Amino acid sequence: MPTAPALSILDRSRTRSSGSDADAVRATVRRAQRVEALGVDGFWVAEHHGVPGVVGSAPTVLLAAVAAATTRLRVGTAGVMLPNHRPFVVAEQVATLAALHPGRVEVGVGRSPGFTAPVRRALGAPASADADERLAELLDWLRGRGPVTLRPQVPAPPVWLLATGEGLRTAARLGLPAVVGGRLLRDVEPLRRYRREHPGGRVGLLIDVVVADDAEAARRELLPQAVALARARSRGEFGPLPTPGEAAAAVGSAGLTGRERADVERYLADAVAGTPGQVRQRLQEVLDRTGADELLVASTPYDEDVEAANDARLAALVPELVGGLRTAG
Repeated sequence: MPTAPALSILDRSRTRSSGSDADAVRATVRRAQRVEALGVDGFWVAEHHGVPGVVGSAPTVLLAAVAAATTRLRVGTAGVMLPNHRPFVVAEQVATLAALHPGRVEVGVGRSPGFTAPVRRALGAPASADADERLAELLDWLRGRGPVTLRPQVPAPPVWLLATGEGLRTAARLGLPAVVGGRLLRDVEPLRRYRREHPGGRVGLLIDVVVADDAEAARRELLPQAVALARARSRGEFGPLPTPGEAAAAVGSAGLTGRERADVERYLADAVAGTPGQVRQRLQEVLDRTGADELLVASTPYDEDVEAANDARLAALVPELVGGLRTAG
């Protein structure tokens, strides 16, 4: 019988215009503690470097703090960008976390080099790194197939691949669960192919969700993220989240270009926002279309109290959904 999808929160350690980088990192740990109390299944952290608005730069280090501050949550990375790191070092870090928190650790990895050229040089990333080779190497280390014995020796934790269309083919070939988002929420053909090539493969949907008293309030809370992302895409400046008022003023004045306004509207259209009833209906439609097993929600409202209320509403309505229907197959 189909069950409700698992619910995880992806926290990117976003900075706010009124706070410091340290505030953002500490807020990530507090959020993990709150959502564990709500009964949320998992909590994931991301990797970004040299970005004023996103200060989660060391996911395995931050994950250690999150895991130590909680007792039950599954904790994971979403994700470690493998082309920029030595797979053996990543495997050692993950194995250490798994030894400290058995059965709770998952690792999400990406195949894209990402970041800017100066950041890649600072990381010591090779000029050309084959992402699939590095992924296969990481799996070998974690599964005890490397030329050196990985320590600590622990059961290999689950490895998720953050995937686009081509990444889904890699995930299917290697028998890995996959996290998808963006256009794959609209075009499910790559998901159908993944299901055919990897029957039983787990799929997590990366999606922004805001649940509020009314649709207008939900849109208002989404605006800071939409404006920050639009500016980042056009100006290469991913700054701290503006307040909802600042974001609304930017949209309603000459503060954004035409392209940026279009990006804001596209972001708002892709997100799921509204009253509990509206959000429940939209999420069920997405689950029916994709057959996903897990929701990975990445929303970060500007106000931490609003964020806490949003997480609580989301945790209350997800058990009412039906997931894992495999209708994408």
